[in-house]
Amino acid sequence: MPESEKSDDDEVPDKSNIQIYLRIRPVSEPSECIQIVDDENHVRFDVPRKLNQGLVNNQKEAHHFTFNSLFSASSTQEEVFDGVARDLVLQSLDGINGTIFAYGQTGSGKTFTITGGPQRYADRGIIPRAIALMFHSIAERTDTEYKVHVSYLEIFNEAGYDLLDQEREVRLLEDLQRIHILEDEDAVIHTRNLSMRRADTEEDALNLLFLGDTNRTISETPMNMASSRSHCVFTLYLEGRKTGEEVVRRSKLNLVDLAGSERVAKTQINGTILKEAKYINLSLHYLEQVIIALQRSMGQARLHIPYRNSMMTTVLRDSLGGNCRTVMIANINGASAQLEESISTCRFAQRVAMICNSVTTNVELDPDTIIRNLRQENENLKYQIRHDLKSIATA
Repeated sequence: MPESEKSDDDEVPDKSNIQIYLRIRPVSEPSECIQIVDDENHVRFDVPRKLNQGLVNNQKEAHHFTFNSLFSASSTQEEVFDGVARDLVLQSLDGINGTIFAYGQTGSGKTFTITGGPQRYADRGIIPRAIALMFHSIAERTDTEYKVHVSYLEIFNEAGYDLLDQEREVRLLEDLQRIHILEDEDAVIHTRNLSMRRADTEEDALNLLFLGDTNRTISETPMNMASSRSHCVFTLYLEGRKTGEEVVRRSKLNLVDLAGSERVAKTQINGTILKEAKYINLSLHYLEQVIIALQRSMGQARLHIPYRNSMMTTVLRDSLGGNCRTVMIANINGASAQLEESISTCRFAQRVAMICNSVTTNVELDPDTIIRNLRQENENLKYQIRHDLKSIATA
């Protein structure tokens, strides 16, 4: 079949399990209970009996977890990006959807991993590095014309906000445009009022990232001096068309910083921060329900997957069991006091790794080509009618 006639239905989906990576945040006094096994893809938690109180299985003293790769406390931002994100960024240029999301407790380094730190250029996170690689690669692909758009969604207390709202002066979160989730008859999710800004250069995209981060909700908690109190989804939308071809490849790359889970009794928070923590924990609970349902549905008749229970799982629907290459970064804090949360994060990652997505290249006819072909067909029909009428008149 000619390439101009290809569609998603013609391609056999690539079954791809969600990849999981572990990153350990450096701390001043790292726990001796966390051991990286020699092959670097395995981590072991050796928990003394006296520390076992409160763990899910308090009879176990050793917990073993395997990941696609593991980043120790000494790993650099560049190493994390190259190991986790580089391939997904390059594949997005070829029409393949991708998602990278960071998961872990408050203070485990998720925002540093995804966005980066403000102190040093070397501390740039996955988002600015993905932007740089994307536009560098676009410049090298001289045979393809690309269009890039950006959106930045914040989900705070189960309400969605457009972080790139430029129409009003923003003093409070409530000043931002509210986002509404709609689902059409084909079960396709649409985000109403979420702006998509054109980015023609790396600088354009970085400026949009800076604007969104400026509007993002951050609070201080006992676990973290600058805790992200919301889930944030930074999305790059790509459309590429090679010279001389009549098809376009469309994709989106979601880069997700999930708010950190907190044990309310342990962190001793109250008031507004307590309310925020409850919303965060509830949405992460719904995420776990989706993962469990997807796990149970494997190899069985299609079971109900509770995506609609929260805005976050609704937005990430394609990333969890859909047409997307998905990567999870499990962030843990290396301190002894956080062992329980670290083991819980690793357990969740093992469940996520069992989820299988069906990945296809998003190829479709260029709308301009379709219009041009229809106009040509219309002209041909008009010519045929005139010819037939003339033949009848002279008969």
